[in-house]
Amino acid sequence: MFDACANGQKLKCLTVVDEWTHESLAIDVAGSLRSRRVIEVLDRLVAERGVPETLRSDNGPEFVSLAVLRWLSRAGVQSAFIAPGKPWQNGTNESFNGRFRDECLNMHWFHNRAEARVHIEQWRREYNEVRPHSSIAYLTPAAFRRQNHSNPKPWSRGGSSALTRGPKKRGWSSVLLL
Repeated sequence: MFDACANGQKLKCLTVVDEWTHESLAIDVAGSLRSRRVIEVLDRLVAERGVPETLRSDNGPEFVSLAVLRWLSRAGVQSAFIAPGKPWQNGTNESFNGRFRDECLNMHWFHNRAEARVHIEQWRREYNEVRPHSSIAYLTPAAFRRQNHSNPKPWSRGGSSALTRGPKKRGWSSVLLL
């Protein structure tokens, strides 16, 4: 996702969402996002959450670069690229990005990138810890994760059907919309 600050600085945001819990795991804010930066974010998330089974993303240059593809291979993470022009194949992240745009980016005129990082992180925490989501039984993503902490596989995936059948395989999604 992209935006701009009042001082003219560009904002590009890498959003990472867990498909099962709907948790926003990261929103990385920069002027540009290259594969090296994507790898830094992924390394940090792996250190915090463990290795996911799958990374679902669009076909942006940041995700199809040789560096990212090598990282995925070394980490043992499967890539699941959505087909070009078919955002519904990554509905969880697209829904998140729409809310992020409507409720955060469109509501603030950031003076600079540093201010944007602070406001965006506050919004991300509220999204995870305060607001309930209908797709996860009106729990917050953080509460849903805590309630289902007995799941032995981290970063599980399953959408709303997971509420009745239990989690499916591990996975998380990440989409960068430029």
